[in-house]
Order: sequence, then C-alpha cells, then structure tokens
Amino acid sequence: MPTATKQFLLLSLLAAFFAALLFAAGLPGEFVFDDIPNIVNNNAIQLTQLNFHSLLKTIATPQISGDMRGLPTLTFAIDYWRGNGADPATFKTTNIVIHALTVLALAGFFRKLLPFAGISDERAKWIAPALALMWAVHPLQVSSVLYVVQRLQTMGTLFLTLALLAYVKAREAQIQGRPSRIALMLTVLFWVLALDCKEDSIQLPAFTLALELTVLRFRAANARLARGLRIGYAIACGAGAMIYLFWILPHFWEWSNYPGRNFSSAERLLTEARILCMYVWQTIIPVPWHMPFYYDWVEPSRGLLRPWTTLPAIALILGLLGIAWKLKTHWPLFSLGIFLFFGSHFVTANVIGLELAFEHRNSFALVGAVLAIGSLLAHANQRLRSPPAAQAIACVLLLAALASLTTVRAYAWRSNLTMSKASTEAAPHSARAWIQLCAAYFKLGGGPTPKNPYLDGAIQACSSGASSAPYALNNLALLVVLKTVRGDVSQQDWQHLQQRLATMQLSWDNRRAILILINHEQMGVKLNRLELLKAMGTLDERTMLDPFTLSQFGYFIMNDLHEPDLAIPYFVKAIAAIPPNDPFPAQLAAELKEKGRPDLAQTIERFGTTRILPSAQRQ
Repeated sequence: MPTATKQFLLLSLLAAFFAALLFAAGLPGEFVFDDIPNIVNNNAIQLTQLNFHSLLKTIATPQISGDMRGLPTLTFAIDYWRGNGADPATFKTTNIVIHALTVLALAGFFRKLLPFAGISDERAKWIAPALALMWAVHPLQVSSVLYVVQRLQTMGTLFLTLALLAYVKAREAQIQGRPSRIALMLTVLFWVLALDCKEDSIQLPAFTLALELTVLRFRAANARLARGLRIGYAIACGAGAMIYLFWILPHFWEWSNYPGRNFSSAERLLTEARILCMYVWQTIIPVPWHMPFYYDWVEPSRGLLRPWTTLPAIALILGLLGIAWKLKTHWPLFSLGIFLFFGSHFVTANVIGLELAFEHRNSFALVGAVLAIGSLLAHANQRLRSPPAAQAIACVLLLAALASLTTVRAYAWRSNLTMSKASTEAAPHSARAWIQLCAAYFKLGGGPTPKNPYLDGAIQACSSGASSAPYALNNLALLVVLKTVRGDVSQQDWQHLQQRLATMQLSWDNRRAILILINHEQMGVKLNRLELLKAMGTLDERTMLDPFTLSQFGYFIMNDLHEPDLAIPYFVKAIAAIPPNDPFPAQLAAELKEKGRPDLAQTIERFGTTRILPSAQRQ
C-alpha cells in the first residue's frame, strides 16, 4: 500500500473516531418525539430472538414511518435485541457508529473528487479527511445522530455517499479508458440500499448530474460514450420534469390546507424559501441557540411579503443558484456544493405535505455546504497568499470551534430534561419544546402522583407553554392533568381548554390533546368525566376521525368510563368507515353481549347488517 494511501486512511480513521467521540457526550440520552411511536411503542421491532425468521418478519411488517425503510427498521430490531429492550444508549451508539462510517465513506468520496477540480493527490489526502470531519462535527448533525429515528436519514446519507464514491470511480475509469462496469453496478446497489432507508434518496441522479455539470464535465476517453452521457442526462431531465409536472404536482397539490396542516401547497413552497435560508444561516453561524430542534413555531408564508422575508429569501436562493451556474467551470467545487445543498432539499422542500422544517434534512445537504465553504476558503487563501502553516492553523481552529459547539449541543441531549430546557430557550414559542420540558419533569418525579417532587416544575412548564404557544392544545391538556393530580384544577382551566379546542386549527399535534387526557385517565388520574366527554365530542364534531380513533374513543368510554350507551355513536361512525366485510361489528356485538348489554349488541348487529345489504334490499 502506497505511503500516501496509508496516511489518508490513518487521517480518515482519526477523523471518524474524533467525530464519534464528540457525540458520545449525548449518551445515554432518551427517546424523543417520533422515537416513541416508531421505536418504543412499535411491537414490530421488539425482537427477542435473533434468527432469520424473526428478521424477515420485521422487514415484512409495515412501519409507521413508511414502507421503504426496511434496513433501518432491521437495525432497530437488532438494537432492541442487543439492549434487552428499548435502551436509548444502545440505539444511539449504533447511530454514532453509522455516523463514523459515513465519515470514512465521505473522506473517500472527497479524495476521489478533488483531483477532478485540479487539486493534487498529495493535497487531497489531507483536505479530504478535513472536509469529512467538518461535515461530521457540524452542530446541525446532533439532531440527525442523537435523534434515534433519524437513522432513516443517516443510513440513507451513508449509502448515498457510497453510491457517489462508486460513481466517481466509474467515471474516472471511463475518462481513463478503463472498464467501469463493477463500479457502476456498485453505484446502483448502494442507491437501492439508500432508497430502502429514506425515500428522498431518489435524488441521486440529480447529484450525479451536478457532478457532471461541474467537475466531471461529461468527459470520457470514448467520444461516443461522452456524447451518450450528455444525451442520456438530457433525456432523464426531460423525463423528470414531465413526471414532476404531470404526476407529482397533481397528486400532492392542495389548494386549501393539507389535512392536519395549517398551510396549502402554495404557502408551503413560499415558506420553504425562508426555511432553506434558515438552514443556510444555521450552517454558516452554527451556534446551538440557532438550532432549537423543534420548529412548530414557524409561521407559514401567506404571500410574497407575508412575512416580508419571503421575497428576499426567494431572491437569495435564486441568486446563489445563478452564481453557482455561472461559476460551474471556474469554481467547480463551489458550484457543486451549492447544487448539492439545495438539490438535497428538493423533495422535502416541495409540494409533499411534510412538516415545514427539520434539522435532520441537512444530513446530506451539509456535504454540499462543506464543499462550497471549503472552496470559498481556499480561494480566499489564494487571494491573500496565506502560507501553508497559516492555512493549517486556520483549519484546525475552525474544526476546533465546530467540535466545541457540537459537544455543547450533544451534551444537552444527555436527557430530555436538559434537551427541552435548551429547546425552550432557543425557541420560547415552541409548544413541543414546552410540553417536552413539562413531561420530562413529570416523568423524572415518578409520574402521576401528588408526591411527585417535580410536579410544580412540570405545571410551571405547561403553563408557560400554554401562554407562549397559543396555537397549541397539548400544554393545556397536560396542564389540566397535572393540576388534577395536584388537586387544584379549576373549572376555568377546563374552560380554557374547551375554548381553544372549539376554535383553533386542529392540526395533528392538537388532535393529540384528547389522547393525553385519555391516556392519563387510564393511568389512574381522575379527570372530570363530563368535561372529558365534552372534549371528545368537540373533536369528533370538528374533524373527520379515522375508524381506529373512533373505535379507540368508543372502547375508552365503554371500558374505562363504564358508559357503553355513550360509546355507541363512536362505534357506529367507525363501522360506517370500514369495509363492509370487516369482522369488527360482529366482534363488538359479542363483547357487548358479554357485558350484559344485548340491546346495544343488537343495535350494532342491525347497523352492520344494514350497511352491507344492497341498496334495493335496504329499501
């Protein structure tokens, strides 16, 4: 093995180890937000025996997070088995290992890429690990690595990076006139693996096009192959545009608000310009208080000047893309970085009705950011004619600053209490941050007991969240629960909750408020049952509840509140929304008979039978 290769491997391994060490500050940590349904409460990953049948069953079971995420789901199941349950430290350690592996893959990709931009192999062996480390220790990575469920994203980034590395190797062989079949097959293989982690990995052809437009320039030793590359990419671009215009746009476009959201497709597109600029700001000025993790406080853009920052944000993005296009020949790495950064957000910043912002969406985007920033710094050094020693010192200082900020932020993730405190300070209007702080205090003190030593702190956090985030319901719902536990809940507290429930936008988050009440009633908190029933009725009147939720309400009223007569309307609505041959009505009727209510069983049977009869027989 050549000495240069040995040095490069050693530097890459040191970079990977150093990056992993920084994130260890966030251990043991806790599960948070989407970790709960996807991991903690997900029976499909609760692997107790490690064998082929169990692993196959895990992969085959549909997941809450999506159908094309088999590989991360498999690793979740293995972590559950390794940790003898849902142990946060076990899951987060695997995430850190994946992050370290991505550093190695990224260093390899950069080393293959840099010579195409005129950088000697001798310099590339130092620059490539430094760029990979800059990517790895950026504070934005904390929520990708320590937020367990975002293994979906980080595993996708790992395989996308390996696919790009294989692609550059294939193109290097084609430029030199050597066989490239194996490297191209590896490119496709890694792409398939990336797609099995996260759907936005579909963007790989856009990333390879960015490589061709900037550093590779569609070159090949075979003129026919070079021409075929240009024609092939042109056809692919045309096909992609047609698919977007005639399938994706009509399929996902919503003129009114998306279900469970408070914005339409047009408003989402306008808002994402501001979000992308926020990501740019967080990338350039990566201080932890610019990264609150929760972004439920972001107001959608209602027009080009509502808020006024919308139009400047659009102009900035178009300006950066225009500059990148103009400089793609003279500053290829800068242009490639800009294309990769914004290209990686194409799916999540488009018309699909996702949440407006999440930091983990920058996991791959930061690859483009470090290329663009690194290119700018290199050109600045050339202009200033800085000596190599000064450049090395500046690089070390930059990496040290990023590492320090990442360590601070990772340390805040060591528990939900410390994390939520940091989140409420960074985003005081985030309802999610406040309710996490409230729940963290509540859990720390032992849950729903009047002797909970942190009960007052939890109530204060929920009260602050209710006043700081008037668009949300969950803090108010939990506040009613906690005051009930403490014994001083008032009619005014219930009225405040009922008023908001009856008037505000019922997003997916706000619909969960009723489940908070139900879950705590089932845990033994004796809530005001009349108010609880009223709240459930209001939610049912104002939204189109799915059959599962309707039946969940019905069973709660029947089994926990012991009011089967009041449960029947919910059951009837659930039955009306399910397929005609579903066995649920018969099962429910049998349960009602066992409870000594044959009259209600007859009502369910009659409704179920009437529902499946042809219209002529019903008449």
